[in-house]
Amino acid sequence: MFTELLVNIGASVILLFFGFLFGKFRERKLQGGTNLDEHEFYPFDLDDNKNLFFDIEKFKTGVGHLLRNHDNTAARQLILIGEQNNVQNNLKGSDRNDYTRLYRKYDGDKIIDDTIKFLDNYKRIVRLIGDSFPDTGMEILLHNLTNPSKALYHIKNNVTGRNVDAPATNLVHDLKMRGLQNQDKLNYELNIGSRKFKCTTMPIYREGYGLVGAICINVDYNYIDQEVRKDPNKLDSFLDAILKTDMVLDENILSKNEYERSLAGKRHFKDD
Repeated sequence: MFTELLVNIGASVILLFFGFLFGKFRERKLQGGTNLDEHEFYPFDLDDNKNLFFDIEKFKTGVGHLLRNHDNTAARQLILIGEQNNVQNNLKGSDRNDYTRLYRKYDGDKIIDDTIKFLDNYKRIVRLIGDSFPDTGMEILLHNLTNPSKALYHIKNNVTGRNVDAPATNLVHDLKMRGLQNQDKLNYELNIGSRKFKCTTMPIYREGYGLVGAICINVDYNYIDQEVRKDPNKLDSFLDAILKTDMVLDENILSKNEYERSLAGKRHFKDD
């Protein structure tokens, strides 16, 4: 009787162990997949003028493929691109129903929610950088590109007059185009009426999801060039804002050689 009990327990443990291994294997299989740009239905293409455009027909082909063939990675990326391009309103009839089925099959709400949680850390980074340079005409903001119609997720030191939930409908295509051309969107000039800005845009990619957000820095060029540069009092205030500190810490951030030079009297990085 006791031997039979041990045999039954042993068999149960073995079955449980193999069941666990099978579950892990199935979970990895379901969670894995291929990047969307490896497929012929990657829904972006170039027009005759080499401008990137969203190809709705390829998108619909991708929806059909991913309804028939499970690929968690490609589906996540396709859903994010769909939301970025407002397909809920652009698709009609059976095409819209198919996308709704795909969205539910791969839990689109969770994909969007997880992406927002992922961007929360970047929101904190934007806030802290903005708090480091107050009243300088340097705006820093975070875009959530899962919803371009309400993309502006956080903003500090506002100089453009925009509010949270402002749109950024062209930014997705622009960043994807620059990605294809291996170009960074750094130090570019914008002239809007009488306003002028020096800008930098840094895309945020998430592994397995693709482009999900962007951090932008906009410097109010005319304020610094025409107001601060020409007024000694404003220049002093500008420099005070940049150099402002909240506390003093006892830390060494210098290399060994720079530390020794500082002890010998070196005052700044250009002091030879």
